[in-house]
Amino acid sequence: MVGEWSTVNIEEVALKIAMGPFGSDIKTDNFVPAGVPVIRGGNLTSGRFHGAEFVFLTEEKADQLANANAFPGDLVFTHRGTLGQVGLIPAKPFTRYVVSQSQMLLRCNPRAADPRFIYYFFKSESGQHALLMNTSQTGVPAISRPTTSLKSIRLSLPPLPEQRAIAHILGTLDDKIELNRRMNETLEAMAQAIFKSWFVDFDPVRAKVERRDTGLPKEIADLFPDSFEESEMGEIPRGWEAQRFADTVDIIGGGTPKTSGAEYWDGDIPWFSVVDAPSNSDVWVVDTAKKITRKGVENSSTRILPVGTTIISARGTVGRIALVAVPMAMNQSCYGLRGKTETHGFFTYFATRELVARLQQHAHGSVFDTITRDTLASVSLASPSIALIEAFEARVGPILERIRMGLLGSRSLAALRDVLLPKLISGELRIATTNAYRTEGYKIHA
Repeated sequence: MVGEWSTVNIEEVALKIAMGPFGSDIKTDNFVPAGVPVIRGGNLTSGRFHGAEFVFLTEEKADQLANANAFPGDLVFTHRGTLGQVGLIPAKPFTRYVVSQSQMLLRCNPRAADPRFIYYFFKSESGQHALLMNTSQTGVPAISRPTTSLKSIRLSLPPLPEQRAIAHILGTLDDKIELNRRMNETLEAMAQAIFKSWFVDFDPVRAKVERRDTGLPKEIADLFPDSFEESEMGEIPRGWEAQRFADTVDIIGGGTPKTSGAEYWDGDIPWFSVVDAPSNSDVWVVDTAKKITRKGVENSSTRILPVGTTIISARGTVGRIALVAVPMAMNQSCYGLRGKTETHGFFTYFATRELVARLQQHAHGSVFDTITRDTLASVSLASPSIALIEAFEARVGPILERIRMGLLGSRSLAALRDVLLPKLISGELRIATTNAYRTEGYKIHA
């Protein structure tokens, strides 16, 4: 035990521990467009309620499920399905939630425990181990007797001022990562809007046809024609060419080094698979779960992709897209795409996203099984002039670079947080505090 720290059960610092309702209590028929959000596993993918969109219940239905109501400051755990998930409910944007039947909630006694400290305990390796000790892998993974298991978990608890200090330090890092994520969403939306306006909706051309101002600098506006013409795709800007998508890119295959060759793995070359695909708002893939060696590249069909290459997953989870931020290889379930006329690859990246959206629409929203070279040849795009592509690249380049730098910054912040987390939670690093209500200016002592 660390000096001044006490060993407690979770039950001793809890005001409430409760399961979500039975499955029969929440049916899809109960969902409404707006109301009280339901927390499901998909909402806990990052611990901060990102990922899947919320579904909602009416206020009246939420009142009927009062025991499963959760509020800002409560912790939510998945006890069936994707185990190990834990989230801390934020102060905004909602004031009340309902946890689903696969989740349980913990409400801390604020006189005994800071919920943010408890959250970080459960994010630590020791907390995850304690949470998952009593699990069953038969059928759907589940925690046996979930509320009883949660109540009995023991941890070392520092005095409240130190809990708050630890939570503040770790939370500040997470807040910066969250700020970067939101900024990336805004920046990506800006770049996507430019692409859609120029190359999907043809807004500058329509403005010229209607003798309106395009809203663009003259040197860019002059690159757009002032009329349309018919093509196999329908109406496209005059002078543009309807081309098969496959004819506009060089298609690169991937590969996997032999898993039995230890000398091929755990190197310093990132090796992309679909699990590494970023969200659309993050655009870039800056790191991968697995890495290979130079020998792994030389003794397999994979190859090093330069920065600016678009990767699309073609089998398994199909249609995930990434823009290469650092030189990397990829597996054989993906294609690398390099535009034949581009410098940076931004046009190809957004054109590929548009391609996937069209394929999904053609499949009536279903997930298509595979993408082949024939698939890439079956869809056409209205190919603009090289000068206009270069103008687009120059326009969105600074936007996408800011996203890339934000991702690299967040990766560094996450690495620092992951180093500090176990040391602070265990008391290996101590924080000097002088005031129970101060949340800044702490000093860390080994």
